[in-house]
Amino acid sequence: MTSSSKNYKTGKIRIDNLAKILEAAEIEFALSGYKGASIMSIAKRAKLPRPNIHYYFPSKLELYNRVLMDVLALWNEAFDRITADDDPADAIGAYIYAKVMYSKTNPLASKIFANELIHGAAHLTEYLNQDYREWLMGKAEVMQSWINQGKMDPVDPFYLILLIWSSTQHYADFSVQVTTVLGKQELADEDYEGIAANLQHIILKGCGIKFEQSLIGAKPYAAITKPT
Repeated sequence: MTSSSKNYKTGKIRIDNLAKILEAAEIEFALSGYKGASIMSIAKRAKLPRPNIHYYFPSKLELYNRVLMDVLALWNEAFDRITADDDPADAIGAYIYAKVMYSKTNPLASKIFANELIHGAAHLTEYLNQDYREWLMGKAEVMQSWINQGKMDPVDPFYLILLIWSSTQHYADFSVQVTTVLGKQELADEDYEGIAANLQHIILKGCGIKFEQSLIGAKPYAAITKPT
């Protein structure tokens, strides 16, 4: 076996192990919280020896912080590159859609983040006071430029971003409430499409942003079933 083949195999094993660890950690932290989860339980779920977990993450705290930072990076990515020259309908609409789809594909990560905030955000204090504040201020400045250009109503950019976060993450954090009210075991793809389209319509119109109306998918409230 050549050195390049060995390096490729080693690299692939590392990537696979990291994926297994992070997936297992996400489930354990979502089910048990930071205090209740253990490296042993994560190792068992990942089907890896405990020393393997410590090889990549020396402590539970480092692993927990990695899970938190990964979900924040995923959420922020869809809104990272907006500029004053962008169409707010396209930029904000795409962000809303992406955030709804993250609630569909990454519900456990959203619940971990919500649980951390509910318990005082002890592990996110530094991030919220520095990196997140800077990220938020940057996006608010872009939105303010859209307001100054007359592309949208003079709404408070900070509250708008927080509204988008809360309304889109609701479908992951409070999934039991949503499915129970709708009389479903789980939401289908068309439900998420309908959720995204309705939020786009409500939020964009509420900001006075002109957009091409194209509600797609089934409207969630149309699928409510009466209790038997």
